[in-house]
Amino acid sequence: MKLLDGKKVANDIKHEIAIEVKKLLDLGFKKPHLAAILVGNNGASETYVNAKVKACKKVGFDSTLIRLSSSIEENDLLDKISDINNDNNIDGLIVQLPLPDHINEKKITESISPNKDVDGFHPENLGKMVLNLPTFLPATPAGIIELLARYKITTDSKYCVVVGRSHIVGSPISILMARNGNPGNCTVTITHSRTKEIHNIIKQADILIVALGKAEFIKGNMLKKGVTIIDVGITRKKSDKTKSGWKLFGDVDFESCRDRASFITPVPGGVGPMTIAMLLKNTLLAVQRKK
Repeated sequence: MKLLDGKKVANDIKHEIAIEVKKLLDLGFKKPHLAAILVGNNGASETYVNAKVKACKKVGFDSTLIRLSSSIEENDLLDKISDINNDNNIDGLIVQLPLPDHINEKKITESISPNKDVDGFHPENLGKMVLNLPTFLPATPAGIIELLARYKITTDSKYCVVVGRSHIVGSPISILMARNGNPGNCTVTITHSRTKEIHNIIKQADILIVALGKAEFIKGNMLKKGVTIIDVGITRKKSDKTKSGWKLFGDVDFESCRDRASFITPVPGGVGPMTIAMLLKNTLLAVQRKK
């Protein structure tokens, strides 16, 4: 079993981005600028956004964190997004999900300029991804593809099973794994809560990508020997064994699965850092497009 160290690869990517930023500055261009909107006081979202701000500083980006009350009206949030869309000083914008129940996430996502949508969630960018046109790829699926590429994991002609069908991870990664490219050229099956005999399908996987949101759902006895496992899930549970009082769990039961796998991502330290690295990469791409 070999660990797919997302933290290490993400740091490599950040180093590469920092070099590109220095080149831009040497040519007289401004620093790339990423703006993030955080609505409310969700603990997990707060941690994630702060990690993004810290990553911006590391690579030489400017960053703006806009904190808004959970009681903000939808129209006021839309106005704030419009202001950023029209601000030429800001290159990329992310609105941290989830949002309060009274705000329509779909409407908010669609209001972000496709040219600043570094999360890759806007329908225009998703449509270009489906057509294999240059675009901002959704950050987490892009991170998975980058991780597979940098570890030189063979995907051609492999059977890939995706557990979960969200528009953020499951659906886009299924498209990327099936496309004619490297990584890619897999035969892909998407499974979900309505899939019959899901255990039998998972058992056949050469590459298993799990984005379900159910802690330790995948057990070792469900796997084929030699499978590559990408664990996207992250669930916080109370724990008296950590300083914070919380412990993070993936969708994969790491201890029972590690001996069945040829490659496996840890939680934390696997896909999470890669997602942030891809956000930075998309922001740099936004700047290069304008240049």
